[in-house]
Amino acid sequence: MIIGSAGHIDHGKTALVKALTGIDADRLKEEKARGITIDLGYAYTPLPNGDVLGFVDVPGHEKFIHNMLAGATGIDFVLLVVAADDGPMPQTREHLHILDLLGLERGVVALTKADRVSAQRLAEARAEIAALLGGSSLEGSDIYPVSALTGTGIPALRERLDAEAQTLHQRSASGHFRLAADRCFTLSGIGTVVTGTVFSGTVAVGDKLVLSPSGIPVRVRSIHAQDRAAQTGVAGQRCALNLVGSGFDKAAVARGDWVLAGPLHAPVTRLDVRLRVLASEDKPLRHWTPVHVHLGATDVTGRVSVLEGEVVAPGMDALVQLVLDKPIGALHGDRFIVRDQSASRTLGGGRVLDSFPPARGRRTSARIELLRALESGAPAGALQAMLQASASGVDLRRFALNWNLRENEARALWSSLPMRMVEEGETAIGFSPAVWAVLKQRLLDTLTAEHARVPDMLGVDRERLRRMTAPTLSRTAFLALTDELLATDSVRASGLWLHLPGHSVTLLAHEEKLWAKVRPLLDTVPYQPPRVRDIAKALDVDERAMRLVMQRLARQGEVFQVAHDHFFTREAVAALATIARKLAEDDALEAAAFRDRIGVGRKLAIQILEFFDRVGFTRRARDSHKLRHADLFAS
Repeated sequence: MIIGSAGHIDHGKTALVKALTGIDADRLKEEKARGITIDLGYAYTPLPNGDVLGFVDVPGHEKFIHNMLAGATGIDFVLLVVAADDGPMPQTREHLHILDLLGLERGVVALTKADRVSAQRLAEARAEIAALLGGSSLEGSDIYPVSALTGTGIPALRERLDAEAQTLHQRSASGHFRLAADRCFTLSGIGTVVTGTVFSGTVAVGDKLVLSPSGIPVRVRSIHAQDRAAQTGVAGQRCALNLVGSGFDKAAVARGDWVLAGPLHAPVTRLDVRLRVLASEDKPLRHWTPVHVHLGATDVTGRVSVLEGEVVAPGMDALVQLVLDKPIGALHGDRFIVRDQSASRTLGGGRVLDSFPPARGRRTSARIELLRALESGAPAGALQAMLQASASGVDLRRFALNWNLRENEARALWSSLPMRMVEEGETAIGFSPAVWAVLKQRLLDTLTAEHARVPDMLGVDRERLRRMTAPTLSRTAFLALTDELLATDSVRASGLWLHLPGHSVTLLAHEEKLWAKVRPLLDTVPYQPPRVRDIAKALDVDERAMRLVMQRLARQGEVFQVAHDHFFTREAVAALATIARKLAEDDALEAAAFRDRIGVGRKLAIQILEFFDRVGFTRRARDSHKLRHADLFAS
């Protein structure tokens, strides 16, 4: 268990930790000289069952609140320290506000310097503390009068802390490993050591991790967990990791960095959150207010974009987006604190809902509904609510990352819920059965309307139909949607064109005669057919009239307009698709190999490949093309 001491300066936090553990947590020369805690201090003491009790001693001076916040986010149990002679002071109140905003509900109060005051003053101090705790997450916490100087009350307090450690539920080891770095130093003969609290997962000697947000890869050479040499570290422990890696040294690490498993390395500059403003504030928090954001061990500046209304009133909470000035690591459920622009006053705090929000449409009713779905306490409930609220499906990979789910954990979750899942490569999109059914019907309705509007056109190509039916739907999901409708004969395909089963078109008599003359010209050089202007010249036909006929032929599926003035027969396109499939190695098609195989110039080969990308047969992947809908032109 990790215990965090909190309270006003000079109320005896460090002396109390020393009385409980025998260790002086002040480690800096300046701390010794000035007699105050400036940075985080740590102490450890064994428990009767062989476990270790860890203490984080945080600064009480208002100038060092940022250091206090770096240590407060990883503790399990609060030791709120109040001097009996002073009673609650400004930093007592601010620390209590912070602990409340961080959701810390377990703790006790140490009423220090009890030997210096009368029984009456001790009773008054008790009453003041009880009143202060009222309405906070620590309301009703027990108060222990103690004296670090005489030892009065120390055994009873230590016994309580030992008992609390026994009843603490061990944190789940699920999820990928995350450690919030709050210290980094170099030891002679050992190397660079990074310390911090493990937020999730497990780590073992030899594991390969990433320093984030810099992205530097590291390897774990050795581990100290709860101040003891260990082979592994787990969520809830304070760990010191001896790390090595190319380009990695002490200078590469800053307080607030994360040491984490590779899949979690996804720095962000926007976070959608639920933010509560302290009731003690004298004015509302306005849209685009500049703030300091404290999350994990980091402190980063940014602004608050209010998503509901224009302000957040004191004592109220609202959905907001934090727009940060530099990237940080954050995941769903992470607690944070916001302070004013000068970092002199705590304004509020809350919990992260979505680490990967959109930059646009962040205030729409649909987006707000999705964020409220994310407030569910468990991933299953949140995903189910999101599936019902999202008309374009839920990015399951992004959801798993936001909730820190390992692959097996994510797969188990997906299989437990009724949904239609569409996968392609690394992409996985989930739809509720109801939403999927609505999308199918919308597609059918779109085709019905389009047939009525343009009866002489055979159908609509997939990409245009996607834009007409559901423009926010991914191409991968839309292909799956059309495939299902094709399989049930609800929709038919004629080349690229999708149409309803009962819809067909025919050429007019004069168009049939002209097509009979055009066809041999296209078949003579099927992979490099003549341009429309050359066809018109060869047949002594008006170029404009020829172009209109070719476009009508394209609408009926006889030809495909591959480039601006290039029309290919459907047989030629099918043959080119067959060549592309055969040339694709590991689903990748190189332009040079395709050009050489079909014997055309580079420009035309690229135009053909771009056409394949455009219609969904392939997709561009850097300098190559991967098969996407490989059977699109199959006979």
